[in-house]
Amino acid sequence: MADDELHRIFDALDDLLDEEKTALLEGNLDHVARLLESKETLIDALTVLEEGEAQSLQQLDKKVRRNQVLLDSALAGIRSVAERLAALRRVRRSLDTYDEKGVRKTIDLVADKSVEKRA
Repeated sequence: MADDELHRIFDALDDLLDEEKTALLEGNLDHVARLLESKETLIDALTVLEEGEAQSLQQLDKKVRRNQVLLDSALAGIRSVAERLAALRRVRRSLDTYDEKGVRKTIDLVADKSVEKRA
């Protein structure tokens, strides 16, 4: 691969990884998703590197690993929010109480939506 082409790909991927980091830190996951196709294209272009050229990927590798840690943290945060929302939905439907022996008892709070007709 020509040096100019190699430097262009490295620079483009370096810039993209910085942009991805910023989007992750801002919580802009839509932007991260939009960057994915460009990132894959650039990484695919690097697969044809010769062994000597591949050594210069170490700096980019550090950025990729850093962004992966940020992405993993974002996903963990999303999972945490989803679990919390599920817990709040459960609280709206029922109430857990404990008796004097420490046995949990669930009280359903869902109102009966049926209508009773009386003559």
